[in-house]
Amino acid sequence: MGTTDSDGPGARGEDSELEEASRALEGRAPADILAWAAGRYAPRLAFATAFGPEGLVILDLVARHRLAVDVFTLDTGLLFPETLALWHTLERRYGLEIRAVRPALTVEEQATHHGDALWSREPDRCCGLRKLDPLREALAGRDAWLTAIRREQTPERAAASVVERDRRYGLVKVNPLLAWSADEVWGYLRAHDVPTNPLHAAGYPSIGCWPCTSPVAAGEDPRSGRWRGRAKTECGLHSRPRVADPERSLTVPVDPLKGA
Repeated sequence: MGTTDSDGPGARGEDSELEEASRALEGRAPADILAWAAGRYAPRLAFATAFGPEGLVILDLVARHRLAVDVFTLDTGLLFPETLALWHTLERRYGLEIRAVRPALTVEEQATHHGDALWSREPDRCCGLRKLDPLREALAGRDAWLTAIRREQTPERAAASVVERDRRYGLVKVNPLLAWSADEVWGYLRAHDVPTNPLHAAGYPSIGCWPCTSPVAAGEDPRSGRWRGRAKTECGLHSRPRVADPERSLTVPVDPLKGA
């Protein structure tokens, strides 16, 4: 079932259906939410993973239950070597391809067109070129996508619903881990012996591109290591676009390492 960006009667009717589904799925186990999403949207269902702890839970569940999900990662060209190694370890472990989605420009080409180290001068623009634009292309033609966001992570994510219309990308967004705590995430990973990024044990609770990620000291907010020194805490993948009429929009947050 496709979706639309319009606010016409059809879209509002579908919004009501999604709100009803979200209420019914609130509090259900992530495996149940994933089964619902696959039953309704596969094979036009995608999952973008950055190999964080939450994403690894989703990946393990997708593989464990053999769900028909297109799994991909945004390979910005600026990933840590540890992240790249984990990517290939996970492919071997689960026997599946985690598709690489890359920007139109290499890092070198971006420097030629926009100047060196764009991330240090205009991080929002860099994220747009290396993450948002590639994600939009990867989701084209899909009906829904899965995310691994949790309400605890950021104030903006605290307002998310289990199922919602993603107006930025024009499809349905399903958030199976929304109500989970960091302890639940790490408990699952330990219980199922899921490989994780060794950088977590080195003080990196949230890992993105290497130029914009730094270790987090004890007592700091877990996301303080992302774009340190800036108000920016999101690359924009899960930011909500402003809408003219809030009543027409759907009610649509990484944590310190706990014994990884």
